[in-house]
Amino acid sequence: MLSSKELLKYTNNLSLLFVEDHSELRSSAGEILKNFFKSVECASDGKEAYALYSAKDRCTYDIVLSDLRMPKVDGIELTKRIYEINPKQPIIILSAHDDSKYLLPLINLGVEQFIKKPLDYQELLEALLAVSKKIQQQKEQMPQVNGLKIQLSKTFHYDREERSLYNKEEIIYLTKYEIILLQLLTQKIGKIYSNEEIVEEYASLDESIDSQNIRKLVSKLRKKLPQNSLESIYGVGYRVRPYS
Repeated sequence: MLSSKELLKYTNNLSLLFVEDHSELRSSAGEILKNFFKSVECASDGKEAYALYSAKDRCTYDIVLSDLRMPKVDGIELTKRIYEINPKQPIIILSAHDDSKYLLPLINLGVEQFIKKPLDYQELLEALLAVSKKIQQQKEQMPQVNGLKIQLSKTFHYDREERSLYNKEEIIYLTKYEIILLQLLTQKIGKIYSNEEIVEEYASLDESIDSQNIRKLVSKLRKKLPQNSLESIYGVGYRVRPYS
């Protein structure tokens, strides 16, 4: 049997969005989940869940745990919408025994974990452990950027220590505002930084920028970077994608 200590080892710094239309199950399971995760937010249907996910702090959900059959927006449609924002979002689906015909679309979308209802908490916790371990492994494999060069293509790299962009040995000129943006976006590779976080970063350096000027800045910076290395997530924010 899975021990709480083993699960906490992987989940205590993670956040979870729990989506369930059955109020009693949402309440009881939500209370259990709060014992393991750093933060748990609950939604009563897919529409409410998507509103939470697409709010300014949406990128903080490490795991989404969702029922399949729900009013307004069901689990399939919610999964589609989430993957439009973050194709790599770990999602676990709760489904009844007679929901098998609905699972194929979710498998095709890329969902790997399914939990049968009525809910078996041991099975749920084991699934959460498996997903949390995978998240931890991915984080450990992410490039550590402090003082390192971030490879953006075969020939381009950004040196955080020097605050300089190179194409082979040639330095690509960057403005002060472009450097601030690249320093922020390369703090944590793969993290999506919202407009609010970008504005706060400039303010902390006694500089001013608004959402409209962020878009203009990103557009200009993209012309200096290799293709697809600076990604815009519509309605969410921006992130740097390293070369692999």
